[in-house]
Amino acid sequence: MKIAFTTSSGETIDQHFGQCQSFHIWEVGPDEARFLEAVGVEERGGDEEDRITARAQLLSGCAIVYTMQIGGPAAAKLVAQKIHPMKTNTEVNLKETVERFQEVLRGNPPPWLRKAMNKTEVNFEL
Repeated sequence: MKIAFTTSSGETIDQHFGQCQSFHIWEVGPDEARFLEAVGVEERGGDEEDRITARAQLLSGCAIVYTMQIGGPAAAKLVAQKIHPMKTNTEVNLKETVERFQEVLRGNPPPWLRKAMNKTEVNFEL
């Protein structure tokens, strides 16, 4: 499944959803994970609602967004598009987060995650 991360360096999850300049997109499965691309954010529209909508649309192919902070309206917009926001509250290592997520996938994922897993197929063909 595709997971987006708010990161300034690609090393840590250290950005607020509404303030990051790009999202790093990874393909993550139980046994393999790889970086796919960095998607730059272009500020569109004059108000916060337009900016949140534009960011959510950029991530339409993702099942999850890991971010250090996210506001209520932005989280609701993601959930409405079936993208699950995961807030870390502090800076955390991105690769360690991916590894912990893979452990959850290999174990007994919560119902919302099983549903997301059934919607996306992990494809590691190069």
